Amino acid sequence: MSLEVAPVSSADLVWVLGLPLVPLMTGQAVQAVDGLVQARKPAYLITANVNYAMLTHRHEDLQEINRQAAFILADGMPLIWTARWQGTPLPERVPGSDLIFELCQLAAERGYRVYLLGAQPSVTAQAAANLIALYPGLQIVGMASPQLTDLSEAENADVIAHVREARPDLLFVAVGQPKGERWIYAHYRDLGVPVSLQVGASLDFVAGRIRRAPVWLRRRGLEWAFRLVLEPRRLARRYLENGLFFIRRLLAADGGNGCSLSEH
Repeated sequence: MSLEVAPVSSADLVWVLGLPLVPLMTGQAVQAVDGLVQARKPAYLITANVNYAMLTHRHEDLQEINRQAAFILADGMPLIWTARWQGTPLPERVPGSDLIFELCQLAAERGYRVYLLGAQPSVTAQAAANLIALYPGLQIVGMASPQLTDLSEAENADVIAHVREARPDLLFVAVGQPKGERWIYAHYRDLGVPVSLQVGASLDFVAGRIRRAPVWLRRRGLEWAFRLVLEPRRLARRYLENGLFFIRRLLAADGGNGCSLSEH
């Protein structure tokens, strides 16, 4: 994992379910992103939850993607709980759906340029309008809604060229896991953007298309239950797989059979 600009060393990483997480609070994460932008070197970060831990366990290529990330944040209460259980606590959950607001506020204050990539055109446009209303002066210098995983080589090159021409400092890619992480990893050097981040459904939240769980549910780690009620068909299978993966890893570690929760 690349930590040239991040505020912690490799020795400070907290390994949870095979993920090397940085022990940062939201404000510290924003400061770290600010440092990456000022460094002007193409980089990306990852906000990881149990689903991403499961995908990393299944797909070897994601391990290299994780190693090359500037840093990985814990976006999921089960990761926080597991870190505490291991005796290596993380300070707090840093959800990507909150981080996008914090980073847009930073961008408005610093004059950083933002590009929104992915999601449906109407969603992206509404999200942009809402963010500009929240943070006057925010520069959203580009929006595009290509199906990133279905593009031809020429179409992909056009997307990259459009982003490069817009010269954003922050690129938010609204594609699901692990497609978004894979696309960013494959192209972040060519994109030339100081900070790229896969934000999943966050633009839908920003646009108001999907309701966020009440704050009290989020603080108790029950946002997943709220989302499941809203989108049972889309999320039920994923959450079941995530839960089974999480339980198997806990039981394996507790059973002393040599399977570590950290895997580093």
